[in-house]
Amino acid sequence: MSGGGSTGADAGERVREVARGARDSTVFHVLARVGFAASGLVQVLLGALAIQLGVNHFADADQSGAMEQLAQLPGGVVLLWVSVVGLFSLGAWLVIEAAAMRGGKPSVLWARRLQNVGKALAYAALALTALGVAQGHHDDASSSTRVMSVHILALPGGAALLVLVGLAIVGIGGYLVVKGVRRRFLRDIDVPELTGMATVVSVLGVVGYIAKGFVLAVAGVLFVVAAVTVHPDAASGLYGAFASLLTLPLGNVLLIATGSGLIASGAYNALRAWIARF
Repeated sequence: MSGGGSTGADAGERVREVARGARDSTVFHVLARVGFAASGLVQVLLGALAIQLGVNHFADADQSGAMEQLAQLPGGVVLLWVSVVGLFSLGAWLVIEAAAMRGGKPSVLWARRLQNVGKALAYAALALTALGVAQGHHDDASSSTRVMSVHILALPGGAALLVLVGLAIVGIGGYLVVKGVRRRFLRDIDVPELTGMATVVSVLGVVGYIAKGFVLAVAGVLFVVAAVTVHPDAASGLYGAFASLLTLPLGNVLLIATGSGLIASGAYNALRAWIARF
């Protein structure tokens, strides 16, 4: 038994060594930085669409809408293809980073690994959206979310599962808000001390993380509402979250402020592409 356990441990260590070698690759680092920059650009465009929705109540304010806006820029299609490569690479790097992690309490280690895998899935989903738009296929993100909700509700115990999905999204949103308020994002980057850049990055990070967390939390609440009311149209992703803000008192102001926060988040990610810690 001990021999088998030792062999398993040795195999696990070999996997981690291979993962660390890939993680430390210069090519992977460059591509991951491209992914951060692409994510930042999408967030800036998404924030601009949210502001447009707040001003005139008309905008395709979701990930696919942001990609469509990107495609319309000069050289936008090229930027889309670069974004696809960068976002997929960033997702792959996060998975490899998760595999290379070691040390600490097992529960904390696995929590960190799952966090990386969750981020990787989010970047992969964004990459697939960019890929679809680059190929000329417009896939409305809010419609896709509603279709997914229909399928989940059709499963045995689907309503409970959709509630769990919504609560998980709310939890992620809350985590991002806390990360912004406590400035934990500074662990991910290298910023020279006592410089103007340090202040700029800190402000953009705080505002950006709070805005992202707030939007995700609202989107998560909509999933819960869809499950409780058995009404999948309520689960409409980011566009639904933005639209729901318009129904609140001073909703326009709140939506414009949220859009501005997403632009700050995008600017932070663009800077992170330059100063990210690997």
